Amino acid sequence: MRQAGRNAGKIGPLDGFSAGPASRQASAQLTVATPGQGFSDITEAVAEFVARSEIRTGLVSVFCRHTSASLTIQENADPDVRVDLMTALDGFAPRHGQYVHGMEGPDDMPAHIRTMLTDSGLTVPIRDGRLALGTWQGIYLIEHRDRGHRREIVLHAVGA
Repeated sequence: MRQAGRNAGKIGPLDGFSAGPASRQASAQLTVATPGQGFSDITEAVAEFVARSEIRTGLVSVFCRHTSASLTIQENADPDVRVDLMTALDGFAPRHGQYVHGMEGPDDMPAHIRTMLTDSGLTVPIRDGRLALGTWQGIYLIEHRDRGHRREIVLHAVGA
């Protein structure tokens, strides 16, 4: 009997393999003023942080300190993708669902659900002192509330 996942695909050679101790780390906080529900591209700010850290090889952690906003890595070429993603999130967690929690308004509980569906933290590899994102990838803060907020993003890079 064949094992699940066995021979499912071939792994190519390890490109640019390196090893060594993590000898450097850096951290900072990024504040993002959101205009309300939608995507805010924070790729450039995270890339600037990585450049200033002087880490050539490692990882950067991006963490959103809120339960009604989240982070994602998503396509950065066609803005229609982000429109469609917001429409999909509206379907998963409609604004006026029958929620028990409503202390902070009708947009709060759907915001918590949307954060759970996306994520509060991301990790991105650093290669040659730059974010190792794909060609069409960007890092986005997603505001799930109707009105704008000031969101705190904690950045932490570790490597050499």
